Amino acid sequence: MVTGGTGFLGSHAVKALTDAGHDVRLLVRSPARIAPALAPHGLDHVDHVVGDVTDVASVERALEGCDAVLHAANVYTLDPRRAEEMRDVNPRGTANVLRAAHERGADPIVHVSSNAALMPSPGRPLTPESPLGDPPGAYSQSKVEAERIARGLQSEGAPVVIVNPVGLLGPHDPHLGDFTAVARDVLRGRLPFVVAGTTPMVDVRDVATVTAALMEPGRGPRRYMASGGYVTMRDFATKASQLTQRRIPAVALPGRPMLAVGRGADWIQRRLGVRLPLNYEGPWFMVYGAKVDVSATERDLKVRFRAPAETLADTYRWLCDAGLVSRRQAGALASPA
Repeated sequence: MVTGGTGFLGSHAVKALTDAGHDVRLLVRSPARIAPALAPHGLDHVDHVVGDVTDVASVERALEGCDAVLHAANVYTLDPRRAEEMRDVNPRGTANVLRAAHERGADPIVHVSSNAALMPSPGRPLTPESPLGDPPGAYSQSKVEAERIARGLQSEGAPVVIVNPVGLLGPHDPHLGDFTAVARDVLRGRLPFVVAGTTPMVDVRDVATVTAALMEPGRGPRRYMASGGYVTMRDFATKASQLTQRRIPAVALPGRPMLAVGRGADWIQRRLGVRLPLNYEGPWFMVYGAKVDVSATERDLKVRFRAPAETLADTYRWLCDAGLVSRRQAGALASPA
């Protein structure tokens, strides 16, 4: 049973699980989202139950007859207007899914967390043994609380496996999440000023491969990191310029002053109910981005992560093919007319 199967990681994971020979059932709020999310992966029919992770009864219906679980559903946005929704839905949905799965003997129960749940970690790489962090921002805080629930079940002996991916990027993002939107806006030339700093990135296809590799019962509680390396916002613009053969500027501004600007932008968004292209949580990731140790993932699961440059290139090509940037903005990436 897969939650979040019509999302960015979830749709790629459904493809990886299906390719590995698993029968998949989705728990979805809207069946209309299934085809648009899965058709790019060549999947035209997947069993599903209509419901929501916040509704225990629908979770239990979806679990009937399932041997294992991938919990990838969560509200992901850096929009401060949805702060309370994330603080409620992400931990509560995790508790409902993981506890119901454990009560029914599912093995493994894979929970998709985030590196944000382990930050900040100054001077130390993030590892599967890293303690939970105390990050700012509603999304990050909701991931801390969700992972706290997952770790609690691990301490009880439940076969919960926690995966902590860093920022996801790659092709076929059904809902154009915040990180993908940044890549799009760089390609559009709408981010001439960027935050100085680095952020880890991982290809969504590689994390999907990790989730499929974890679907082996009898291994007990485990934790794994997922990262392909590190990029700056200038790297986004440099790769975009190379691929499009256009000049795409990106002037790096000091990170800490940008945090103050981000706080102000969050206040305005909450107060006036508008969405601005600035926020606090995004620049905070750039300023406090920690290195990530994926050696255990590579050793145990035999997964090799794509380099960020390859992921960026594939993302930009997909944005062009999907018509999410104009032919002028796509430059040399645009297909012949």
